[in-house]
Amino acid sequence: MEQAETLEDFYERKFEWIPDSLRKDIGHFNVFQLDPYVGKNAKPVPYRRRDYHKITFLRGNGRVHYADKIVEVQKQALVFSNPLIPYKWENTQEVQGGMFCIFNQHFFQNYTNLNQYSVFQPTGIHIFELTDNQADFVVSIFQKMLQEINSEYIYKYDVLKTQVMELLHFAMKSQTSTQLDKVKVNSSQRISALFLELLERQFPIEEIQQAIPYRSASEYAEQLNIHVNHLNRAVKEVTDKTTSQWISERILQEAKNLLRHTSWTIAQIADSLGFQEPTHFNNFFKKYSAQTPSRFRSA
Repeated sequence: MEQAETLEDFYERKFEWIPDSLRKDIGHFNVFQLDPYVGKNAKPVPYRRRDYHKITFLRGNGRVHYADKIVEVQKQALVFSNPLIPYKWENTQEVQGGMFCIFNQHFFQNYTNLNQYSVFQPTGIHIFELTDNQADFVVSIFQKMLQEINSEYIYKYDVLKTQVMELLHFAMKSQTSTQLDKVKVNSSQRISALFLELLERQFPIEEIQQAIPYRSASEYAEQLNIHVNHLNRAVKEVTDKTTSQWISERILQEAKNLLRHTSWTIAQIADSLGFQEPTHFNNFFKKYSAQTPSRFRSA
């Protein structure tokens, strides 16, 4: 299987350009009409993981390969994709149209943890067949998203978050969801989901005296009551990243948030992120961002 597609890969594949927000390493959200990418203009979507979340509404017949299941969409459906489960679309020429939005976990920083919702969990239902009335409701939300993202309203991304959550809760409350999408979740997927949930639970850091309790793969393995080698194998198998990569990337993301949005000293930030010495934090930050914390803060 190919490596997980990043947001950068998505934009290069679809548009041959990358938004500035991705280059600035901030939360990202966007919404699109599906119509230009169906019918004779449809392009094959390879079976692979994506390292971002996606919510898709589509009209028409289609086939979704989702983990180890194949789900037939008869008329119209709402589909939730997440970084843990690979998927691909088939028969895209029979899809008549639709809309989709993409976003990363960072977009919901300090708002909610997406991993807690069943539509983004390996064991949850991800594909929802819709009635005509339900489809009209979903379309209205996507249309609001399109209108909002093109507005000049300074808080439009707050509004977009609430609209994503409206779709999410609509799906979870839906009584007509298909049962074909009950994915056989293997132990590696369960372990990876539990690890990522535990990792995300350590954040955000909101007070100086607060400190993350777990810094190493072995500490997470101990909390999950499994051997560290078992954890490492499972996470690598499911996500194509090592446990240490996930931990380091999440700590780096939080470090950038604290440097950018607080007046804490670098020593205080280092301590809250579990570094025994500020020099260890400086070395870590420079290794993964190619600049010192001081330079990042002053940029």
